[in-house]
Amino acid sequence: MNIQALDWTIIAGSLVLVLAIGLYYTKRSGKNPEEFFLSGRDMPWWLLGFSMVATTFSADTPNLVTDIVRKDGVAGNWAWWAFLLTGMLTVYLYSKFWRRSGITTDLEFYELRYSGKPAAFLRGFRAIYLGFFFNIMIMATVMLAGVKIGSIMLGASPIQTIVAVSVFTVLYSSLGGFKGVVMTDFVQFIIAMIGSVGAAIAIVRLPEIGSVDALVSHELVKEKLQFFPDPGTDTFVTVLIIPIAVQWWSVWYPGAEPGGGGYIAQRMLSAKDEDNAQKATLFFNFAHYALRPWPWIIIALASLIIFPELSDLETQFPNVDKSLINDDLAYPAMLSYLPKGLLGVVIASLVMALMSTISTHLNWGASYLTQDFYKRFVNPTATNKQLINFGRLTTLALMVFTALLVPFLESAKNAFGILLQIGAGTGLLFILRWFWYRIHAISELTAMIVSFLVAIALEIVLPNISSIELEGHHKLVIGVAITTIAWVAATLLYSPPSEKALDQELSVNDQTLIRFVELIKPYPMGWKKFLEKTGRTDLIDQCEGGFSKSILKMVIGTLAIYSLLFGIGSILYGNMLAGLILLSISLIGAYILLKVLK
Repeated sequence: MNIQALDWTIIAGSLVLVLAIGLYYTKRSGKNPEEFFLSGRDMPWWLLGFSMVATTFSADTPNLVTDIVRKDGVAGNWAWWAFLLTGMLTVYLYSKFWRRSGITTDLEFYELRYSGKPAAFLRGFRAIYLGFFFNIMIMATVMLAGVKIGSIMLGASPIQTIVAVSVFTVLYSSLGGFKGVVMTDFVQFIIAMIGSVGAAIAIVRLPEIGSVDALVSHELVKEKLQFFPDPGTDTFVTVLIIPIAVQWWSVWYPGAEPGGGGYIAQRMLSAKDEDNAQKATLFFNFAHYALRPWPWIIIALASLIIFPELSDLETQFPNVDKSLINDDLAYPAMLSYLPKGLLGVVIASLVMALMSTISTHLNWGASYLTQDFYKRFVNPTATNKQLINFGRLTTLALMVFTALLVPFLESAKNAFGILLQIGAGTGLLFILRWFWYRIHAISELTAMIVSFLVAIALEIVLPNISSIELEGHHKLVIGVAITTIAWVAATLLYSPPSEKALDQELSVNDQTLIRFVELIKPYPMGWKKFLEKTGRTDLIDQCEGGFSKSILKMVIGTLAIYSLLFGIGSILYGNMLAGLILLSISLIGAYILLKVLK
């Protein structure tokens, strides 16, 4: 790719800006763990909203969308569009609960909600399982996209890309802490949107395409344009029915956790108050699902004309490792047609997106390993300086192991499927644990272990010992069914120990649950029986009200965002009437949310 001096200047300037942000917040982030991991809980909603959106836009995201569109058409994006339901549930039911908890990491929830050794074990185990193993898997997926982009756009070898990104990202994320990460996210989002929109405009103007009208009327593209797959087809079941009916509530996936969690919870916990936590999450869902996808989709559709077959990619880029040739490579391949200046902006945006996501996961994973493992189990009396130093060393270790894993991954979509399978069946538990007092630590341990074992069995063991080939959606449904049955059975069959502290009438478990209700004030359904049994009916009136209204808000918000998404798409397709109707529905929904149901 012919990168000019102007492009290199833009790329270098962006990197210097990122490093400067990290250096600027070094002193503040080093004060104490709450500053390093939550920025002192003083973050405004708009900055957190931008950070959430920026974090979920990584270098692998447009690659993933391109892979989906080339294989299953625009409708294939329901594999992740369905997670909007999860997101809106978090906005209106759970965001205030997370901020109200006052905890530092979402794993502290376990000893807030559950009691005894099982709760402590669950917290420590998930700190390692999520903070280390699962987190490394996610970052390696992101880095894989960076390797492909580096190969196509910069002519860099996988080793060069991995080393460069690792060193730079560790440097600024370990220095600036959470505040540096969030401020970098804000800058990254602005550059990314300018780059992606500019790239889409430039690509549809290529001589081989001509215009958006010519693109959507091309024979190779027309069959890929539908928002919904045709009923009665296998695709209708796999990319629409399964995600809408099963996936969104049953699967744990980073950034779209049922009930909130992970780095989304980290940002809600760092908000100024409950109102800012809710607004940040709402802004994130509007921007993530409705505003951002279309530039990527347009470029993916254009790639069907320029590179209709994988062999065309291989011919165009003979120096790229053949193991990297897949449909997701078409996105960086299309960017090779951009003019100078814009090319620099796009490369800078992708590099910053890559580093933004990795830095978030580094800070998030380090918070688990520092707060929920090291401080909780290894060194409870650790000073602030020791905790900060451990967090920075953990950041470095996470990056090293991520770099070692990258060569073993194949494509963004494959990794996406594996991550979905590992979390299959755990989602409903994460939703109900705020509502049903019977759920306990053994429930969560059962769900986590069974879902992981089922994923290993379906993804690795079964293909090696049998000729049976299961489709991804079959594996997902099997995983959800087995895991859900397992954790529900564990919930009903096991009861937490009823030991009592000295001079106490209630068991330790009951006292833990009462403190949880006093602090969180959850919706009373599922808690009323327990509060009556323990003689604390006074807490029922203090619990959160308006559950039906919150569900109504969730439904209206979901319809508003989907209407905005498909309204923009309809206008791009040239169907102005349908587009304007859908945009009007979106505006009406937004008005109802902000004014009528405020």
